Amino acid sequence: MCRWAAYIGEPIFLEEIVSAPGRSLTVQSLAARECKSGTNGDGFGVAWYGERPEPGLFRDVLPAWSDPNLRSLAQQVKSGLFLAHVRASTGSATSRNNCHPFACGRWSFMHNGQLGGYERLRRRIDMLIPDELYECRKGATDSEALFLLALAEGLDADPYGAMLRATARLEALAREAGTAPYMRLTAAFSDGQRLFAVRYASDDEAPTLYHRYSRSRQGRAVVSEPLEADEGDWEAIPPGHFAEITADGARLRPFEPMGKAASAA
Repeated sequence: MCRWAAYIGEPIFLEEIVSAPGRSLTVQSLAARECKSGTNGDGFGVAWYGERPEPGLFRDVLPAWSDPNLRSLAQQVKSGLFLAHVRASTGSATSRNNCHPFACGRWSFMHNGQLGGYERLRRRIDMLIPDELYECRKGATDSEALFLLALAEGLDADPYGAMLRATARLEALAREAGTAPYMRLTAAFSDGQRLFAVRYASDDEAPTLYHRYSRSRQGRAVVSEPLEADEGDWEAIPPGHFAEITADGARLRPFEPMGKAASAA
Protein backbone atom coordinates (compact mmCIF):
# COMPACT_ATOMS: atom_id res chain seq x y z
CA MET A 1 0.00 0.00 0.00
CA CYS A 2 1.00 3.63 -0.50
CA ARG A 3 2.29 6.29 1.87
CA TRP A 4 1.24 9.93 1.80
CA ALA A 5 1.48 13.22 3.67
CA ALA A 6 -0.41 16.52 3.52
CA TYR A 7 0.19 19.91 5.15
CA ILE A 8 -1.80 23.07 5.91
CA GLY A 9 -0.52 26.18 7.67
CA GLU A 10 2.10 28.85 7.20
CA PRO A 11 3.96 28.33 3.89
CA ILE A 12 6.92 25.96 4.13
CA PHE A 13 9.23 24.34 1.61
CA LEU A 14 7.90 21.01 0.43
CA GLU A 15 11.16 19.36 1.53
CA GLU A 16 10.15 19.83 5.20
CA ILE A 17 7.64 17.00 4.65
CA VAL A 18 8.82 15.29 1.47
CA SER A 19 12.57 14.81 1.91
CA ALA A 20 14.15 16.50 4.96
CA PRO A 21 12.76 14.61 8.00
CA GLY A 22 14.46 11.43 9.20
CA ARG A 23 11.33 9.44 8.27
CA SER A 24 10.34 11.66 5.35
CA LEU A 25 8.01 10.54 2.61
CA THR A 26 11.04 9.84 0.42
CA VAL A 27 12.48 7.55 3.11
CA GLN A 28 9.10 5.85 3.45
CA SER A 29 9.08 5.18 -0.30
CA LEU A 30 12.05 2.86 0.26
CA ALA A 31 11.45 1.62 3.81
CA ALA A 32 7.96 2.20 5.20
CA ARG A 33 7.27 0.76 8.64
CA GLU A 34 3.49 0.74 9.03
CA CYS A 35 2.17 -0.89 5.88
CA LYS A 36 2.25 -4.32 4.27
CA SER A 37 4.53 -3.16 1.47
CA GLY A 38 7.72 -1.64 2.86
CA THR A 39 8.69 -0.40 -0.59
CA ASN A 40 6.55 2.17 -2.37
CA GLY A 41 8.43 2.52 -5.63
CA ASP A 42 5.68 2.69 -8.29
CA GLY A 43 5.88 6.45 -8.76
CA PHE A 44 5.21 9.57 -6.74
CA GLY A 45 3.49 12.94 -6.95
CA VAL A 46 2.95 16.29 -5.28
CA ALA A 47 0.09 18.77 -5.62
CA TRP A 48 0.52 22.23 -4.15
CA TYR A 49 -1.45 25.46 -4.00
CA GLY A 50 0.01 28.90 -4.63
CA GLU A 51 -1.29 32.07 -6.26
CA ARG A 52 -3.87 30.36 -8.47
CA PRO A 53 -6.95 28.36 -7.46
CA GLU A 54 -5.88 25.21 -9.32
CA PRO A 55 -3.05 23.15 -7.83
CA GLY A 56 0.35 22.69 -9.36
CA LEU A 57 0.97 19.02 -10.08
CA PHE A 58 4.20 17.06 -10.51
CA ARG A 59 4.12 13.27 -10.91
CA ASP A 60 6.45 10.65 -12.30
CA VAL A 61 6.90 6.88 -12.43
CA LEU A 62 10.40 6.78 -10.93
CA PRO A 63 10.77 5.75 -7.28
CA ALA A 64 10.76 8.87 -5.09
CA TRP A 65 14.07 7.91 -3.47
CA SER A 66 15.93 8.03 -6.79
CA ASP A 67 14.45 11.08 -8.51
CA PRO A 68 16.69 14.18 -8.28
CA ASN A 69 13.96 16.35 -9.85
CA LEU A 70 11.67 15.70 -6.89
CA ARG A 71 14.39 16.64 -4.41
CA SER A 72 15.20 19.82 -6.33
CA LEU A 73 11.56 20.85 -6.63
CA ALA A 74 10.93 20.19 -2.92
CA GLN A 75 13.88 22.40 -2.01
CA GLN A 76 12.55 25.34 -4.03
CA VAL A 77 8.73 25.25 -3.88
CA LYS A 78 7.04 26.77 -0.83
CA SER A 79 3.33 26.32 -0.10
CA GLY A 80 0.84 26.62 2.75
CA LEU A 81 -1.22 23.69 1.49
CA PHE A 82 0.09 20.64 -0.33
CA LEU A 83 -0.34 16.88 -0.80
CA ALA A 84 2.46 14.38 -1.47
CA HIS A 85 2.25 10.66 -2.25
CA VAL A 86 4.48 7.65 -2.93
CA ARG A 87 2.79 4.75 -4.67
CA ALA A 88 2.69 0.98 -4.29
CA SER A 89 0.35 -0.31 -6.96
CA THR A 90 -2.38 -2.78 -6.03
CA GLY A 91 -2.73 -3.91 -9.63
CA SER A 92 -3.03 -1.02 -12.06
CA ALA A 93 -0.12 -0.12 -14.31
CA THR A 94 2.84 2.02 -13.30
CA SER A 95 2.18 5.14 -15.36
CA ARG A 96 2.20 8.87 -14.74
CA ASN A 97 -1.60 9.06 -15.07
CA ASN A 98 -1.97 6.48 -12.31
CA CYS A 99 0.28 8.37 -9.89
CA HIS A 100 -1.33 10.40 -7.12
CA PRO A 101 -2.37 13.08 -6.36
CA PHE A 102 -5.12 13.45 -8.92
CA ALA A 103 -6.53 16.86 -9.81
CA CYS A 104 -9.79 18.08 -11.32
CA GLY A 105 -10.42 21.82 -11.35
CA ARG A 106 -9.38 23.24 -7.99
CA TRP A 107 -9.61 19.88 -6.20
CA SER A 108 -6.71 17.52 -5.54
CA PHE A 109 -7.00 14.00 -4.10
CA MET A 110 -4.75 11.14 -2.99
CA HIS A 111 -5.51 7.72 -1.54
CA ASN A 112 -4.02 4.68 0.12
CA GLY A 113 -5.97 1.45 0.17
CA GLN A 114 -7.92 -0.88 -2.07
CA LEU A 115 -11.36 -1.73 -3.36
CA GLY A 116 -11.96 -5.47 -3.40
CA GLY A 117 -12.40 -6.91 -6.90
CA TYR A 118 -11.71 -3.61 -8.64
CA GLU A 119 -10.55 -5.19 -11.91
CA ARG A 120 -13.84 -7.10 -12.16
CA LEU A 121 -15.86 -4.01 -11.29
CA ARG A 122 -13.93 -1.36 -13.20
CA ARG A 123 -16.32 -1.07 -16.17
CA ARG A 124 -19.34 -0.71 -13.88
CA ILE A 125 -17.52 1.87 -11.80
CA ASP A 126 -16.51 3.95 -14.81
CA MET A 127 -20.13 4.05 -15.90
CA LEU A 128 -21.03 5.73 -12.59
CA ILE A 129 -18.84 8.76 -13.42
CA PRO A 130 -20.92 11.52 -15.11
CA ASP A 131 -19.93 12.64 -18.60
CA GLU A 132 -19.04 16.13 -17.42
CA LEU A 133 -16.43 14.70 -15.03
CA TYR A 134 -15.15 11.84 -17.17
CA GLU A 135 -12.73 14.13 -18.99
CA CYS A 136 -10.81 14.22 -15.68
CA ARG A 137 -10.46 10.42 -15.79
CA LYS A 138 -6.86 10.23 -17.00
CA GLY A 139 -5.76 6.95 -15.40
CA ALA A 140 -7.16 3.54 -14.52
CA THR A 141 -7.11 3.36 -10.71
CA ASP A 142 -9.87 2.82 -8.17
CA SER A 143 -8.47 5.86 -6.34
CA GLU A 144 -9.19 8.26 -9.20
CA ALA A 145 -12.64 6.72 -9.66
CA LEU A 146 -13.45 7.33 -5.98
CA PHE A 147 -12.32 10.95 -6.35
CA LEU A 148 -14.51 11.60 -9.38
CA LEU A 149 -17.51 9.88 -7.79
CA ALA A 150 -17.08 12.12 -4.74
CA LEU A 151 -17.05 15.17 -7.02
CA ALA A 152 -20.24 13.88 -8.62
CA GLU A 153 -21.79 13.43 -5.18
CA GLY A 154 -21.25 17.11 -4.31
CA LEU A 155 -17.72 17.46 -2.95
CA ASP A 156 -17.79 21.25 -3.41
CA ALA A 157 -20.78 21.85 -1.16
CA ASP A 158 -20.59 18.85 1.20
CA PRO A 159 -17.17 17.15 1.40
CA TYR A 160 -18.20 14.86 4.25
CA GLY A 161 -21.47 13.67 2.71
CA ALA A 162 -19.99 13.37 -0.78
CA MET A 163 -17.16 11.13 0.39
CA LEU A 164 -19.59 9.02 2.44
CA ARG A 165 -21.87 8.48 -0.51
CA ALA A 166 -19.07 7.80 -3.00
CA THR A 167 -17.39 5.29 -0.67
CA ALA A 168 -20.73 3.59 0.02
CA ARG A 169 -21.45 3.18 -3.70
CA LEU A 170 -18.11 1.49 -4.34
CA GLU A 171 -18.24 -0.67 -1.23
CA ALA A 172 -21.76 -1.82 -2.14
CA LEU A 173 -20.47 -3.02 -5.52
CA ALA A 174 -17.65 -4.97 -3.87
CA ARG A 175 -20.04 -6.54 -1.36
CA GLU A 176 -22.43 -7.51 -4.14
CA ALA A 177 -19.56 -9.18 -5.99
CA GLY A 178 -18.31 -10.86 -2.79
CA THR A 179 -14.77 -9.58 -3.32
CA ALA A 180 -13.41 -8.98 0.19
CA PRO A 181 -11.73 -6.96 1.56
CA TYR A 182 -14.47 -4.68 0.31
CA MET A 183 -12.91 -1.33 1.18
CA ARG A 184 -9.80 -0.09 2.93
CA LEU A 185 -8.83 3.52 2.62
CA THR A 186 -7.14 6.58 3.89
CA ALA A 187 -7.47 9.63 1.68
CA ALA A 188 -6.67 13.33 1.74
CA PHE A 189 -8.22 15.95 -0.50
CA SER A 190 -8.31 19.72 -0.81
CA ASP A 191 -9.95 22.56 -2.73
CA GLY A 192 -7.04 24.92 -2.08
CA GLN A 193 -8.67 26.43 1.00
CA ARG A 194 -9.64 23.42 3.09
CA LEU A 195 -7.93 20.09 3.79
CA PHE A 196 -9.83 16.89 4.56
CA ALA A 197 -8.75 13.36 5.46
CA VAL A 198 -10.55 10.08 6.07
CA ARG A 199 -9.62 6.71 7.57
CA TYR A 200 -11.93 3.75 7.05
CA ALA A 201 -12.09 0.00 6.39
CA SER A 202 -14.93 -2.48 5.98
CA ASP A 203 -12.90 -4.86 8.18
CA ASP A 204 -10.54 -4.30 11.11
CA GLU A 205 -7.50 -3.37 9.00
CA ALA A 206 -7.81 0.34 8.25
CA PRO A 207 -4.52 1.83 7.02
CA THR A 208 -2.70 4.02 9.54
CA LEU A 209 -3.20 7.79 9.74
CA TYR A 210 -1.79 10.46 12.08
CA HIS A 211 -1.78 14.23 12.51
CA ARG A 212 0.43 16.65 14.40
CA TYR A 213 0.88 20.40 14.96
CA SER A 214 4.36 21.86 14.48
CA ARG A 215 5.18 25.08 16.33
CA SER A 216 8.27 25.62 14.18
CA ARG A 217 6.19 25.33 11.01
CA GLN A 218 3.02 26.87 12.51
CA GLY A 219 1.01 24.29 10.65
CA ARG A 220 -0.36 20.76 10.80
CA ALA A 221 0.63 17.67 8.91
CA VAL A 222 -1.53 14.59 8.36
CA VAL A 223 0.49 11.51 7.40
CA SER A 224 0.37 7.77 6.83
CA GLU A 225 3.14 7.36 9.39
CA PRO A 226 5.23 9.72 11.56
CA LEU A 227 7.98 11.74 9.91
CA GLU A 228 10.50 11.38 12.75
CA ALA A 229 11.22 8.28 14.80
CA ASP A 230 11.69 10.25 18.05
CA GLU A 231 8.49 12.35 17.87
CA GLY A 232 5.94 10.85 20.22
CA ASP A 233 3.21 13.46 19.90
CA TRP A 234 1.67 12.26 16.63
CA GLU A 235 -2.03 11.66 17.25
CA ALA A 236 -3.77 8.79 15.46
CA ILE A 237 -7.00 9.48 13.60
CA PRO A 238 -9.27 6.61 14.71
CA PRO A 239 -10.62 4.16 12.12
CA GLY A 240 -14.04 5.11 10.84
CA HIS A 241 -13.52 8.86 11.05
CA PHE A 242 -13.52 11.84 8.71
CA ALA A 243 -11.35 14.85 9.60
CA GLU A 244 -11.31 18.48 8.56
CA ILE A 245 -7.68 19.46 9.10
CA THR A 246 -6.64 23.00 9.98
CA ALA A 247 -3.45 24.41 11.45
CA ASP A 248 -5.30 24.54 14.79
CA GLY A 249 -6.56 20.97 14.90
CA ALA A 250 -8.54 18.13 13.39
CA ARG A 251 -12.33 18.20 13.64
CA LEU A 252 -13.46 14.55 13.59
CA ARG A 253 -16.78 13.05 12.54
CA PRO A 254 -17.78 9.37 12.40
CA PHE A 255 -17.44 7.90 8.93
CA GLU A 256 -19.73 4.90 8.35
CA PRO A 257 -20.47 4.59 4.62
CA MET A 258 -22.67 1.53 5.00
CA GLY A 259 -24.38 2.73 8.19
CA LYS A 260 -26.90 5.32 9.30
CA ALA A 261 -24.55 8.24 8.70
CA ALA A 262 -24.44 7.57 4.95
CA SER A 263 -28.21 7.37 4.52
CA ALA A 264 -28.66 10.59 6.50
CA ALA A 265 -25.93 12.55 4.68
